[in-house]
Amino acid sequence: MQHVRIENQTRPLSSPVIAGLCDTFWLKFKGLMFTPSIHANEGLLFSENGESRIDSSIHMLFMNFDIAVIWLDRDHRVVDTKLARRWRLAYVPAGPAQFTLETHPEQMKNFQIGDVLSFEAV
Repeated sequence: MQHVRIENQTRPLSSPVIAGLCDTFWLKFKGLMFTPSIHANEGLLFSENGESRIDSSIHMLFMNFDIAVIWLDRDHRVVDTKLARRWRLAYVPAGPAQFTLETHPEQMKNFQIGDVLSFEAV
């Protein structure tokens, strides 16, 4: 799995989020299901072929912990954020998104609607 360094260009982070890139069916299917935990600066970045509310929706079944979810449009602008609780059926962004960042709940404070993020391969 490839990894990317995620920075907030609007409001710089004290430490970047390092996320695994989920861009294939199987990586998206597995996601964070059955993972015991993640560190505060870790996560997964899901990439879709285009912007959509439905394609970027998530479920929290088989999850062992809550996560911060940050949805981004094709320009890497945050369109929605939510604290997703484990074992909930579905979360859908308020607007169409092409990228979904799933990370530690502590990261919620670092991302707001309208922020622009950057991705860099590591």
